Amino acid sequence: MSLSWPWALSALLVIPLLAAAWWWWRRRRRRIAVRVSSIAFIRAAVPGRSSWRRRIPVALLMLGLIVLGIGAARPRASVPVASTSTTIMLALDVSGSMCSTDVPPNRITAAERAAAQFIKSQGDGPRVGLVTFAGTAAVLVPPTTDTSKLLSALSGLTTAFGTAIGQGILTSLDAIAQVDHSVAPTGAHVSANRSGVTGYSPDAVVLLTDGANTQGVDPQTAAHAAADRGVRVYTIGFGTNSPASLACDNSQFSGFGQGAGFISGGVAGGPGNPLSADDTALKQIARTTGGTFYRAQNVGELQRAFRNLPAKITVIRQYRDIASLFAGAGGLLIAAAVALSLWWSQPVRNKRNSMAVPG
Repeated sequence: MSLSWPWALSALLVIPLLAAAWWWWRRRRRRIAVRVSSIAFIRAAVPGRSSWRRRIPVALLMLGLIVLGIGAARPRASVPVASTSTTIMLALDVSGSMCSTDVPPNRITAAERAAAQFIKSQGDGPRVGLVTFAGTAAVLVPPTTDTSKLLSALSGLTTAFGTAIGQGILTSLDAIAQVDHSVAPTGAHVSANRSGVTGYSPDAVVLLTDGANTQGVDPQTAAHAAADRGVRVYTIGFGTNSPASLACDNSQFSGFGQGAGFISGGVAGGPGNPLSADDTALKQIARTTGGTFYRAQNVGELQRAFRNLPAKITVIRQYRDIASLFAGAGGLLIAAAVALSLWWSQPVRNKRNSMAVPG
């Protein structure tokens, strides 16, 4: 919680003054005692309030004034809120290893299907864009709410050489900057973002890859560029660590020389699994940007990762003014103090009135 007007807390200084005034009034009241012939008779006839009954209303009054004083300083709380202007860029790896059959029928087909389900689930929600990367990165579909356009582009993905993860992130940032002018393009200089969770924009990049960066911009350099712009990057490491043959149909095959319907016989993985996802780098990207890393070794885990994304991406934390809550709580405390004081003083007044002798 933070305060918009911290200087208003100076109003709390009046509370010690009120407490001192109440103490002085109680002390002065004891000195003005009425002399009667029988103190014992008066005490028996007019029972006074116990000390705790006298102090509780005063304590409630003071507490109410403290709460009102804090409310005057306009406290703000960081709360999760749903964003209505989110842009989500799907950055999909289309390198040759995505033809691996360790995830049937192959990785690229499984990724296409899971991404298509994710896009369909968004309905009329956030804008979604599509970036593909292999040796270079390109915007396949700019951010849009046109589901049919996105699905059509997904069905035509083709593989190529190389894995440029960093370039995929930077290209996604530029696509976001085209529709959200609060996000600077990658060519612009921005100061480092130091505002924590409340500094995040409602936009995000979802990066899916089955390999390690082989060329282009270093992924950590790209991750810092995203963090400086408040854009979170959610990373998905896809595929198993087991070697498997490569097989893509003719529509998915590009950049490997001659092809006749499918490419087969290659092996994804091998000694040291050089074509498996670099989980360490993907975790660091997510950590740097405030996103989340997911590991998906099969279709079910990939679909689960995509299902978990909307709740994380479309909900951001913002500061909300909660001064009204403090005002209401302070008013209730003061009202309770007055009500208890009046209620507990009734028996004493009634007893005194019954002792009055008619003239």
